[in-house]
Amino acid sequence: MSKLTVSNLKGEAIGSVDVSDSITQATHSPQVLQDEIVAYRANQRSGNHSTLTKGEVAGSGKKPWRQKGTGRARAGYKQSPIWRGGGVVFGPKPRDYSKPMNLKSSHAALRLAFGQKINDGAVTVIDAFDVKEAKTKEFVAAIKSLKLDRGLVVVEKVSRELGLASRNISDVEVCEARNLNSYQVLRHPRLVVTQAGLVELQKRLAVATEAVR
Repeated sequence: MSKLTVSNLKGEAIGSVDVSDSITQATHSPQVLQDEIVAYRANQRSGNHSTLTKGEVAGSGKKPWRQKGTGRARAGYKQSPIWRGGGVVFGPKPRDYSKPMNLKSSHAALRLAFGQKINDGAVTVIDAFDVKEAKTKEFVAAIKSLKLDRGLVVVEKVSRELGLASRNISDVEVCEARNLNSYQVLRHPRLVVTQAGLVELQKRLAVATEAVR
């Protein structure tokens, strides 16, 4: 077991919390983390881009001009791909970009990413992170006290007040421990985790580890 210092919002040390060695000493191949990030980003793509083929472009079947005698090239229809406003040849169509990723690999990637953040000293554990009112200024005051200009706040449960107070701050993201993923961990330079959030995260990873044995 490794120990992390638990602080309050004022930055004062008030205790410590244990972190499982399965997280801080994860020995998974970095490839599993690469695969997880690629799959996550691919799954975020909507895949709704679309172009019209010559059969989908609006227009009649009338010839633009007669076949012979004009001196121009033969033309059979205005929807031809070689014409301006015509169809597109081999253009993009709606498709599914999602990539499968099994639960064992996803949790292995999360353990690797989160453990690396801990080893780099980029994880701060606090006793609690709450705002009394759904006001942005309260959330800003809290992250300023933590000196968190850009990062991720992980809590056990996002309250209505915390969700509303934090949604206008683009550089600081708030998420629940049950929804944390590897991409979020790597995307942010610093993580602030509540003590309850850390317990929930370790419980989630421990259950996943036992489930695949």
